[in-house]
Amino acid sequence: MIVLAIVQGLTEFLPVSSSGHLALLPMFTGWPDQGLPMDVAVHVGTMFAVCIYFWRDLWAMLVGLARFVRGKRDPGARLAFQIILATIPVLGAAYAFEKYVGDAVRQMAVIGWTTLGYAVLLFLVDKTCMTIKRVEHSSYMDVLLIGCAQILAFVPGTSRSGITMTMARLLGYERPEAARLSMLLSVPTIAAGGVWVVMEISKAENTALGHDALVGAGLSFVAGLAAIAFMMAWLKRSTFTPFVIYRLILGTAVLATAYGYIQI
Repeated sequence: MIVLAIVQGLTEFLPVSSSGHLALLPMFTGWPDQGLPMDVAVHVGTMFAVCIYFWRDLWAMLVGLARFVRGKRDPGARLAFQIILATIPVLGAAYAFEKYVGDAVRQMAVIGWTTLGYAVLLFLVDKTCMTIKRVEHSSYMDVLLIGCAQILAFVPGTSRSGITMTMARLLGYERPEAARLSMLLSVPTIAAGGVWVVMEISKAENTALGHDALVGAGLSFVAGLAAIAFMMAWLKRSTFTPFVIYRLILGTAVLATAYGYIQI
């Protein structure tokens, strides 16, 4: 569980797919699959890391909504409404995915191909698209498109942060701003998942699972906070290329293992 939480915390906000790493962990180690509830629990820990790091943005949205209720226009309220709008499609898709797909895509070959494919896409978009927009320039359509991109991340190996940053870069956002939007969009999405996992644990009446979920969330919070700080500092001075290289190496290794070229 400790390894699970640390892996989640370090990979959630880097464009390398935390869900892919969590799915691969039992495949490569032989450990039992931790299951979706534990996956979501450690995601919740990283959500709190976003809330701490981006507390100014979140506070501005709350204040903006309060001002909006009093009939005043506010950029914080505008961003809050954009985030809410962008979250609606992914929540609907989450329900459909859980009902009709479930764990069917948690396969090594699938993870290998998505890890490789979206690495190439991120590289091409990052190298060719403009870097002129900031979050303050975001339109409702921009944020909705970025939010819809999260749906692709239900397939492990895609990376929620990676695909949303790719979409933001495609729309011309600066690299740190693409990461900022991606992380702010993660809050309501992961929060909804957190509500679901609490309901699942309550229905199961599994005290041990509840304890493990709390410990895992705490550890992933610490690791996630460190990963966010690193990501934001890195993108202020460099590109996504190191993460692309990591994904290419990992994807190749995963496919080689999946198709029997490497034995584990």
